[in-house]
Formats: sequence, structure tokens, C-alpha cells
Amino acid sequence: LSATLGVVEKRQTLPILSNVLVSVDEASVKLRATDLESEIETISSISRFLSGGQTTVPARKLFELCRLLPDTEEVHMFLDGYSFIIEAGSGKYSLETLQSADFPSLDIEEEKSQINIKSTHLKELLRRTSFSIAPVEAGRRALAGLYIAIDDVGITAAATDASRLAIAQHNTNESSTDPVSAIIPKKAVNEISRLATDINENIILEIGKASVGVKVSGTRFLTKTVDAIYPDYEAVIPHGEAFNLKINKQSLSEGLSRVSVISSEKDNDVFFKVSNNTTSLSASKSQKSFGEESIDCQYQGDNIEIRYRLTYL
Repeated sequence: LSATLGVVEKRQTLPILSNVLVSVDEASVKLRATDLESEIETISSISRFLSGGQTTVPARKLFELCRLLPDTEEVHMFLDGYSFIIEAGSGKYSLETLQSADFPSLDIEEEKSQINIKSTHLKELLRRTSFSIAPVEAGRRALAGLYIAIDDVGITAAATDASRLAIAQHNTNESSTDPVSAIIPKKAVNEISRLATDINENIILEIGKASVGVKVSGTRFLTKTVDAIYPDYEAVIPHGEAFNLKINKQSLSEGLSRVSVISSEKDNDVFFKVSNNTTSLSASKSQKSFGEESIDCQYQGDNIEIRYRLTYL
């Protein structure tokens, strides 16, 4: 149930979209939720089967009820007319249902390219890039999602909000003969991140022209893609000669945190002055209010003075 809640919206124009579809057969119970843009389905084994069927139940109420039950409690569920009855221990509860025939499906019939990737590798790709996805209200549809591309070398993820750019690449367990790409909406990226656990198991990633699917450990997630052309992000990366600066990540992070106390809430910028083996960080709010840090680094090149957005760093 917890896996479905990210798809179930609290406020829905269609009441049935606040419900989860419950399907029972002799071996298992399947739960499916959708918001018409994405869909998730999970499966679980059952201990005792009496009869099969389908219905829809309010997802959050059912989850909260099950969450508050003791972990060792066996839960009995059955349909009584239009009521979904739950019995556990000395308790008995009833939830109102809506007809399963009215529950929408996100079946998108199309050919998809399929690859296997380790769960930890996919999670790391998303972690390194998803923070740069532009907000939906920014107005550029293509940037309001994560760009994924698969070729014979591996998988590439990229995200930009036009002020910053994040790119990550990883080899996959198998290559794709035909290069494919897609833009995954930000909400769907968050759901895939939840499914990509820290357990080193295989995830099946499917990319089609209009949808992206993920299968892992009895759970299937499907989402529509953003129908737009992603900009040529590689064109904004400078090429040619460059100077390399190496600096301890923790020292830089702690220095930025301290100077951020002084920085103006309006500007929220930090100045870098880089010379041979020294990086100076500074921020000021007025002539009488400023902060400065000097950090050792490895650098051989021209002296540089540059200003960055503090929150980005």
C-alpha cells in the first residue's frame, strides 16, 4: 500500500482516483493506483483464499488503518455489498467502495526498449541529477523532467533548469542496440527513486516513445513521458583548455555554510577567489557585515575571481 501512495493524489477531480484497485485471485492480491499520468501496481501473496474479485477502496484510509495494526496481526478482508470489510484481532472496520469497472487504466500499447540496471546504480543516477529539474511552473515543459538516454555504451541522465546543469552516466548490465531517449516527469522521477532501493537487485527499465516503465520486486511502475524535445545540453559545456581545481568536499561545504550566515537573503551569492593552492570564499551584506574563509586546495593556473549562487553550490 505504501508504494501506491505516491501516485494517489490527495485532491482529485475524479473521486475514484483517490482509491486503490484491489484484485484478488487464488495466489495473490494486486493493488493498483493511478493519477492518469502514471500508474503503479504491486503484488503480495495471501495466506488464505475464499473467493476472488475486484473492488476499489480509499487508498490512504486503508493504508493508515493497516499501519496502525500490530505487525504480527493477520488481516481478513472481504466485500459485503458496497462495503469493504476489514477484520483484525478484536477490531472490525468498513470502508466505502467504488465500482472497479470505473477504475481507469494507463495501458499504453507500444514497443519499448528494455535494459537491466542495478537498483543502486539507477538510484545514484537520479540522486546526482534530479535536483536540477526545473519546476513545472517555469513554463518550459521539456525542462520540467529528467532526460534519460540509452545507447550501446550505457545510460545517461541529464537535468537543467537553465541556470544549472547536472549530468550522470553509468554502464548498464546490457547494451541497447537502438539508441532511445525520453523525458520523465519530475513526480515520476520521485516515484522511481523510491522504488530504486539500496538493495543491489536488478531493475528492468523500459523506454518507449510515449511511456517509461520500471519493474522491480513484484512492483510495476508506468508513466507517460513529457512530449517535448530536450535541448542540446552538451552544447553549453565549455570545451578546450581549462584549469582544474581540487578541494576537499567537506571543507568546502562547511566553509559555504558559515559564509551563508552573512550572505544577503536577496543576493545569496558567494565570491570565489582562486590562486595557487588557495581558495578564498566570501560573502557580504554590507560594509560592516561580511564573512571570509580560506581553504587549501590543489590549483595551478590563472588567478580567478567569480561569483556563484550559494544555494546551487
